[in-house]
Amino acid sequence: MKAARFHQHGGPEVLSYEDAPDPEASTGRAIVRVRACALNHLDLWQRRGLERVRIPLPHISGADVAGEVVDAGGGGVPTGTRVMLQPGLSCGRCPLCIAGRDNYCPQYDVLGYMSDGGYAELVSVPVVNLIPIPDHIEFADAAAFPLTFLTAWHMLIARAALQAGETVLVLGAGSGVGQAAVQVARAHGARVFATAGPAKLDRARALGAEEVIDHYSGNFALRVRELTGNAGVDVVVEHVGEATWDRSVRALARGGRLVTCGATSGHRGALDLRHLFARQLSLLGSYMGGKPELRRAAELFFAGVLKPVVDTVMPLSAAGAAHARLEAGEQFGKIVLEA
Repeated sequence: MKAARFHQHGGPEVLSYEDAPDPEASTGRAIVRVRACALNHLDLWQRRGLERVRIPLPHISGADVAGEVVDAGGGGVPTGTRVMLQPGLSCGRCPLCIAGRDNYCPQYDVLGYMSDGGYAELVSVPVVNLIPIPDHIEFADAAAFPLTFLTAWHMLIARAALQAGETVLVLGAGSGVGQAAVQVARAHGARVFATAGPAKLDRARALGAEEVIDHYSGNFALRVRELTGNAGVDVVVEHVGEATWDRSVRALARGGRLVTCGATSGHRGALDLRHLFARQLSLLGSYMGGKPELRRAAELFFAGVLKPVVDTVMPLSAAGAAHARLEAGEQFGKIVLEA
């Protein structure tokens, strides 16, 4: 098969479109013919190299995959079925997995992190990771959905326990997680504010944000205070990290919850503990989500309530250029590779 993989860490130029071994058939694992694979920031971090993490080389990244089953692996999803893939990998046997909380499994992994992923013509996954998709769903849209919408769903629904009528601030609405969070919050009856770069403000508003704030101009926490009569918001969806952390905390209302799933600008976040206890704030970490959560979110996707935003579709052979676009922050929504 053809694959886009890297043999050493570095810039986008280390990605090579080349022949790679086909995945081997085995019971309990399906082989999927990849039609589309969406990029995530995790792909960039892997390619650059992660501190104290040894990624198997040569490596094929890619967690967000849609395609067709070519080997069912003895499972219940027939050959030829159009599917998208659950990006989370777990043991499937521990009490947490059995309870549907597989993202807490001690063996939890993400497809394409320590295993080979979807930057290839074929990928092997556990049969439980297959989600059949209706015929009206395009492969590029299906690939753009799983990881970011699962992450946003887990952040807002499982961790922050969002309620209808609450106020939410989503940082970076042009990102994959940001555009998903705006939609998930709106679908659950929240009033949504968002931040975005100047070129992305109108598109973020079109997703359902009531007000979109230029996060390069001024203090978004002050603007949020103005919009809420100085109350602040009930929930902040944070994934930027160091560059926005202090303002994100200040944007919270009394009893507010800040939920974070990443730190793309840096991992250090200072906190005045007096704000934390006097205003009774909650700081919540969030990582991916359980398989049942993605299936619930997928129902809204198939019904047209949630709509993944595809920024650009590029051929698999152009994976290096796709990485460069994501690295530069030029995208709105998801960049998708077609195999």
